[in-house]
Amino acid sequence: MTKQIVLVDGSNVAHSTEGEKAQLANIVAMRAKMQEEGFDPVVVVDAALRHQIDDPAGFERLVESGVVRQAPAGTDADYFLLSFARELDARIVSNDRFRDRLSAFPDAADRLIRYMIVEREVVLERRAGKRDAGKAKRRDSSGNGRRGPRA
Repeated sequence: MTKQIVLVDGSNVAHSTEGEKAQLANIVAMRAKMQEEGFDPVVVVDAALRHQIDDPAGFERLVESGVVRQAPAGTDADYFLLSFARELDARIVSNDRFRDRLSAFPDAADRLIRYMIVEREVVLERRAGKRDAGKAKRRDSSGNGRRGPRA
């Protein structure tokens, strides 16, 4: 069985540690967490990140090995990421809300997996799934949204 691809907004993840330079360790930790969660993570970064990252040599090794994939230079990385997600029908790990892209990608918010990184530990937001499950329970208890004949 093939794992579901999840796209990781590597630039967003690298910059998620407040007040610090972009951290390669954040990308590595997120990739490991997504593998642990059963996904096949594809880390996509913008071309500028190589000049902002705290470990340029380590970053280059990950790019050369294919672990990290750079959006083509001169390309809008958000557009590239959202297009890639649509094409693959994949979720996106990012704290970016992509508000400037919602007209072209109205399903962007539904694809997002938000996160926090605290002391090198990745914590994923589970709220969206719980919110959807809660709505289903309310519909079932009220009788609305049931399928098939009523008793």
